[in-house]
Amino acid sequence: MNASKQILVPTDLSEDSRAGLRSGITLAAQNNSELLVLHVTQALQLWQIPDELYLLDEQWIKWEVDRVLSEARLDLNRFLEPHRQDFGKIPAIRTKAVLGPVAPRIIEVAYSEEVDLIVMSPKPHGPVRRLFSRSITDQITREAPCPVLSVRPPRAQRYSQDRFRPVFQGIPQGSHA
Repeated sequence: MNASKQILVPTDLSEDSRAGLRSGITLAAQNNSELLVLHVTQALQLWQIPDELYLLDEQWIKWEVDRVLSEARLDLNRFLEPHRQDFGKIPAIRTKAVLGPVAPRIIEVAYSEEVDLIVMSPKPHGPVRRLFSRSITDQITREAPCPVLSVRPPRAQRYSQDRFRPVFQGIPQGSHA
């Protein structure tokens, strides 16, 4: 892989997305690259009805958007806190929070920031959802202006002992059904 000058790591602030962040930090350190950590927040938080309906004007909407983005930046900084010691290994790190639909906004930032690589962790989905809709990772992989590296957490971290059991646990060995 060619050396990347700027690496984009989108995160939804979940534990699964930490795998992508760790890989992005490692790649940025190895390639002496800048790291851009992006969090896309949804507009659903904007739909809180104000006390006075006449406040629904442009000023109120601008204030609400600013509030949601400020909260998203705070959440992103809290998410990054456990990784602060690793940031010293890379030349530069930037964070960005934007509002909108996730996949289009990630692609838009990848174009506008001219990133060379996107490193992300796909969200696990069930087989029915995979059958009927494309994942965000699929959409970004198809439309991104650069390569996309999809990183999953190690299997031991994804499944707890209680959730992941052998299917034939109750059948005694040596018996054939």
